[in-house]
Amino acid sequence: MKITQAKALAAYRLHLCFDNGAEGEVDLSAYAGQGVFSAWLEPGFFARASITPEGALAWPGNLDLCPDALYIQMTGKTAGDIFPKISQPLAHA
Repeated sequence: MKITQAKALAAYRLHLCFDNGAEGEVDLSAYAGQGVFSAWLEPGFFARASITPEGALAWPGNLDLCPDALYIQMTGKTAGDIFPKISQPLAHA
């Protein structure tokens, strides 16, 4: 799963497009000002979001977010919905 487009919106929200055609908004306001996300409080910093070659969302200073986690938040799906093999028991565990 890769992010193909990202647009910063007001109040620490993002409009995201994924390589499977899904798109929508995620609200990251709960993270703003917390730990490494305190950088978002600097004027204009949140809007500097970019997409890495791996399809993750990133900001300057090695701050990045996993595209799978953002997809789960955006769609309301579970990890098992996206990665069905994680729900299967291991054959030789």
